[in-house]
Amino acid sequence: MKKLNTIDLFSGAGGLSQGFEQAGFNIIAGIDFDDAALKTYAHNFKNATSVKTDLFDEEQAIADIEKAINGKKVDVIIAGPPCQGFSLTGSRDINDSRNKLYVAVVHAVKHFKPDAFLIENVPGMATLYGGKVKEQIVNTFEDMGYAVSVTDKPLLAADFGVPQMRKRMFFVGFKKEKGYSTFEFPSPYLVPENYIGTADAISDLPSLEYDLGHEDVAYETEAVSEYQHMMREGSDTIHNHIGTRHTEEVQWVISQVPEGGNYKDLPPGVGESRKFNEAWTRYHSQKPSKTIDTGHRNHFHYKWNRVPTVRENARLQSFPDRFKFLGTKTQQNRQVGNAVPPLLAQAIAEKMKSHFKKGLE
Repeated sequence: MKKLNTIDLFSGAGGLSQGFEQAGFNIIAGIDFDDAALKTYAHNFKNATSVKTDLFDEEQAIADIEKAINGKKVDVIIAGPPCQGFSLTGSRDINDSRNKLYVAVVHAVKHFKPDAFLIENVPGMATLYGGKVKEQIVNTFEDMGYAVSVTDKPLLAADFGVPQMRKRMFFVGFKKEKGYSTFEFPSPYLVPENYIGTADAISDLPSLEYDLGHEDVAYETEAVSEYQHMMREGSDTIHNHIGTRHTEEVQWVISQVPEGGNYKDLPPGVGESRKFNEAWTRYHSQKPSKTIDTGHRNHFHYKWNRVPTVRENARLQSFPDRFKFLGTKTQQNRQVGNAVPPLLAQAIAEKMKSHFKKGLE
């Protein structure tokens, strides 16, 4: 079976692309509007074209993508559009101006007519407007000739070998005219007692206990878990492992949070500046992390009194160590936090690949 040409809309740094590439898809373009994310994308996907375009402007975006792919057939479109401002105008009409980010995917699918597409989004999409938004998206693509499957409940990244309790929902569509049967999402690979904990994910990285570290350093210790071995594959260097300088007071507050604890475990009067669900959360060494966010300042290393580095969060997202993030540290954190975990993307991509094979039989 030939490698399927794939384009990634709202690609960000490329979490979906990384997962699909690991599953054997041929990534030919990543499309976004964020300069730093596109630099990261271009650095890590040498055989793909990074396309800066405004996906709000459908005609211009299609023209820019056409130019970038230079006549290649698009077999698959993958996309992770943000869902801010989603409105409901009717169960079969997605064309409200506030839905433009989704409409961009609709237009791209309509124009390129791929054999399949995947859309990723936050769990809240499933229940927005009592499930009617989900229904609207399904109807829109069904009317365009695709059999669409939606995750019954959001997929949990930890079920697929990612050391993180991140939930995401997915839509997958296959062209009806090609005779594909209904797509089924992958079943969990792991049971909760076998989830990968943060220590198994990041314990081999330098502690940064006495300095803030240096960009691009050699490994100091051996990998001590199967997951660490997998993350190190193809890399002899640790990128993006630079610490954050905390005040003594912040370090002191962090030091009072027990492993797996949060602000509720602090003594009275301590850490008063931050009091909300995720505040002052310390990872538990034997459990997956909470959802990695784009700000990185509310979560702390399970052992050291500091926020995780970009590399540590990238590991918890399942980005391999060879994947290097570019831009300022703030931009890098945003890229990591916004990404789909590559191992979760890979699990769906592999299932899509076998679905393609069945359709060809």
